[in-house]
Amino acid sequence: MIMEALARVVEPDLGQDLVSLGLVGQVEVSGEEVQVALEILNPSRERRQELEQEVRRVLQEAGAESVRLDFSLAIPSTRPPLAGSLLEGVKNVVAVASGKGGVGKSTVAVNLALALHAEGARVGLLDVDVYGPSIPALMGLKREDLGTDGRQILPAERFGLKIMSMGLLMEEGEAVIWRGPMLHGVVRQFLEEVAWGDLDYLILDLPPGTGDVQLSLCQTVPLGGAVVVSTPQDVALGVAVKAINMFEKLNTPVVGILENMSTYVCPHCGQRDDVFGHGGAAQASSRLGIPFLGGVPLESRVRRAGDEGKPVVLADPGSPASQALLRAARLLAGRLVVAARQGYEDLLGTMPRA
Repeated sequence: MIMEALARVVEPDLGQDLVSLGLVGQVEVSGEEVQVALEILNPSRERRQELEQEVRRVLQEAGAESVRLDFSLAIPSTRPPLAGSLLEGVKNVVAVASGKGGVGKSTVAVNLALALHAEGARVGLLDVDVYGPSIPALMGLKREDLGTDGRQILPAERFGLKIMSMGLLMEEGEAVIWRGPMLHGVVRQFLEEVAWGDLDYLILDLPPGTGDVQLSLCQTVPLGGAVVVSTPQDVALGVAVKAINMFEKLNTPVVGILENMSTYVCPHCGQRDDVFGHGGAAQASSRLGIPFLGGVPLESRVRRAGDEGKPVVLADPGSPASQALLRAARLLAGRLVVAARQGYEDLLGTMPRA
């Protein structure tokens, strides 16, 4: 009777019931008390609360007066079975990319990583924007925050994230003037010689465009997917589509499009002004069959938080921009669950609400 009741509860990302997905562990019945062990695949606390409410409801309808639930986080891996030893402790490698600069890609990458960590996941952040590394400034890091154990580089740690960036190896204001083979070498060094350990997600902040670094990454490490960041206007979207096409040619699935600077709402009068337009990325995602991760509004507090080295999802988690980024992280985690458990063919088919 207990399993029949649990079979009526649907996992929100996969759209299948908990029993058929094998997420129900030990079940103990003592009188009118039921204790159930459940695995959850998406680290989102909101997803967990939804499941908890639904499980309690069906078990109480089945006659249980007292329900005790033991949850364990079991984030699935998009890592191919024969991926080799590179980053073997990392379950999901996600590239955050853009077709052009100036769309807030690094800000999005940092806040997505922090949002996933806030939900309980183990997260690393790798800044592969070799020519213009901005992660150290956004995270308030300095060169001395890196370490070594004599064999590997120990990544910097800030706000619970493990972080590596070319900016932590350079003097302030120093320029990098490298050709393709040198770029490939440093990318591989970041992947091989940094002690990343066991992570649920490694977020990569790529350089803008479609150049050597993107090619090196896609050829070196199995990416669980890419998130493409764009602003709403036609020019930016046109370049973003080129980035999507690049990933497709490199056999790297794009698991989401995010529209940054989506709209502006005056904090004084409340009037909305679509400075760069609005909704273009949502239309593009629908046309291309790629999940839409939402729109992040244009807010000065996002810029201030980054300048202060404490990104907005930490500095002001209740702000509209932070809430949009938290929703995007939740949806991204869900799309990676679908990719890991069902494949990439139908990422839109079970797309839950934000």
